[in-house]
Amino acid sequence: MTRRLASGVLVSVALVTAAPVHAYLKFGVQVGTETVDVRWPDESVRYFLNERDIAGVSAADFRAAVGRAAATWQAVPGVRLRFEDQGFTTAAPVGLDGRNTIGFLDRPDLDRVLGSTSLLLDADTGALVEADIFFNTRFPWSVAQQGESGRVDLESVVLHELGHFIGLGHSAIGETEPSPTGGRRVLGSGAVMFPIALSPGATADRVLQADDMAGAQDLYGDGSLSSGSIVGRVTKSGRGVYGAHVLAVNLETGRMVAGFTLAGDGSFVIAGLDPGPHVLRVEPLDDADVESFLSGAVDVDFRAAFASRFAVAPAGGSSASIEIQVVPK
Repeated sequence: MTRRLASGVLVSVALVTAAPVHAYLKFGVQVGTETVDVRWPDESVRYFLNERDIAGVSAADFRAAVGRAAATWQAVPGVRLRFEDQGFTTAAPVGLDGRNTIGFLDRPDLDRVLGSTSLLLDADTGALVEADIFFNTRFPWSVAQQGESGRVDLESVVLHELGHFIGLGHSAIGETEPSPTGGRRVLGSGAVMFPIALSPGATADRVLQADDMAGAQDLYGDGSLSSGSIVGRVTKSGRGVYGAHVLAVNLETGRMVAGFTLAGDGSFVIAGLDPGPHVLRVEPLDDADVESFLSGAVDVDFRAAFASRFAVAPAGGSSASIEIQVVPK
């Protein structure tokens, strides 16, 4: 999985398929007839840091930025996941060596990739065995508290890659436009796990959004939260729409959590919702490359639409099914 500067191509991960479930994208592996979540089997995940200074970021600065990002994921309410910093290593963040390593690599061939996460898992259980993250030294990096003009904020990209590290794929809550230099430019993002990074100097992605937190709570929840779900279908001309993006907005809090239609019948489930009424909006996956989110024949030939009525997510339960009809562009 990668974080891109101006494009959003999903890089394949060895032994992993992108398994979209509920209100975000999770990784999964097929075990028998079921898709099993890819996640760490224990509450505590150990990682090592490659000891290397680069321009603008010392090894100590790097360690502090990773620590802050790890603490942000740990602070998600109702999540029992913990990261354990094991100190520095001379090992590069690549290859199979029995340890999780985070560090910098020189990858001029990946001229739009800010960072990338590779995962190794047990294909029989979905349990993560090893993960490495690298950040591309082709780009100028910064750890300045308020950001630094012309430099990519390291903590923001670390936070995104740690999301992949724990088993999350990309969120589609964001708006982009074509960039004059190629790829796409972010106009607004509602999730740290959106596949395209904000402009250099921006630090807004140091803070997790509702969609990010819902994903972590699903994978590593401790059972203390009483959230609800909304279920339904998206149809066009009487047939299901595969790959539609469905956004749920809580009328009381404004909290946004999204899901995808993940079957040929156009069905979707949006979980991790605050109980109460929600407005539902359906849109095609036309921001960033479709491959950043899903594989297969994703339908993007329809107009954005709203559900004709509010959908209510009950505490600890699921809504009645709601159908949202869309029309071709």
